[in-house]
Amino acid sequence: MKLYGYFRSGTSHRTRIALNLKGLDYEYIAVNLLEAEHLESEFQAINPQGLVPVLEVDGTRMTQSPAILEWLEETYPESPLLPQDSKGRARVRALSALIGCDIHPINNRRILVYLRKELGLNEAQVKRWCQRWINDGFSALEKELEQDKERGNFCYGNSPTLADCYLIPQVFSARRFEVDLTPYPNIVAIDSHCRSLEPFIKAEPANQIDAF
Repeated sequence: MKLYGYFRSGTSHRTRIALNLKGLDYEYIAVNLLEAEHLESEFQAINPQGLVPVLEVDGTRMTQSPAILEWLEETYPESPLLPQDSKGRARVRALSALIGCDIHPINNRRILVYLRKELGLNEAQVKRWCQRWINDGFSALEKELEQDKERGNFCYGNSPTLADCYLIPQVFSARRFEVDLTPYPNIVAIDSHCRSLEPFIKAEPANQIDAF
């Protein structure tokens, strides 16, 4: 397996977590987004969309982290990241989508570059943009977590799921943009517990070869 990614990319981060939770070995190939390596012809040949992550397995390249994570779950059912029951799976997928569809995309680097370069927003304005949408999503997620009286130290149940793969990178991003996490005790507690576990530690942005 080869994983093309960027250390601070939330989608790359969530994919690293899933790979680690599955106990899978992979070669990490850094793509420097700040140096626009994702726009060069060499990487465009790997992914015409010019986005990370890309997971290459036996010559087949897979893009889009939700599809990659679902493929990993289907192909390596050991250490499952989805519950056994259909309602539980729907719950985990909904929590994952809340983060992956409603928070992350509008704080994505492409969006922030557009805000800076095309709309002329300064860094303080860009930070407020990020804080607004992260707070909006986290407020809803916190209520969802609070209402689930049966879960343990994770987003769902008593073991890591896809929802935790999505959440931990988003909390990293929230801290990066100086979001006040005080109103989200359940999110903070899950983040603290997950980040004490080896698969999450290995996936941390600071622990990647391209970290700076």
